[in-house]
Amino acid sequence: MTNATLVVPALQAADLHLFVFDRALHPELFQHFADYRVEQGCYAAEIWIIGLSHAVTVTTGARSLTELLSRESELLPTRGILSRFRLKGERDHEKRTADGWGYMVSTQVETMDEALYKSVHHDLLRHTEKRGWFQSYDAWGDGDLSPFTYIDHEARDREFHVHAFHAYPQERTLVKTQSIIELPS
Repeated sequence: MTNATLVVPALQAADLHLFVFDRALHPELFQHFADYRVEQGCYAAEIWIIGLSHAVTVTTGARSLTELLSRESELLPTRGILSRFRLKGERDHEKRTADGWGYMVSTQVETMDEALYKSVHHDLLRHTEKRGWFQSYDAWGDGDLSPFTYIDHEARDREFHVHAFHAYPQERTLVKTQSIIELPS
């Protein structure tokens, strides 16, 4: 694999896929807008905001599980993919690995009329001031609303919960994911 960076121009919601890997991914594959690390007892979680998408890797010992929300690319590895699907409408998905990891996700891609979208957009912006991680993409906006990514989490003893929101104002679309990554026993 080359050392090329996966550059993330303004995505469209219809471009997004959700991938689950049984390993960590190389950080140089992505353009990072923000990185966070959470240490919790027997595991660590890395959260990367990579444009209007994200990657979450939970690691315990030498074992990892990664959720990636991104467009498909020839630069993405094929080794270690446990699940992969295009985001569209609503979907729930669960995966158990042979080595004991549990993964559950609920996804929703919602396109709204202009008034409702503006209201939801502003409500989420107010909520970001209270907790979580927020990244705005003002350069990708056109008008009074900017695209953004907002990620909140809850670190439990043997589970990592992630709530992610990706706002696409040009499409009046909000992409939501709620994930739980369970550690092996």
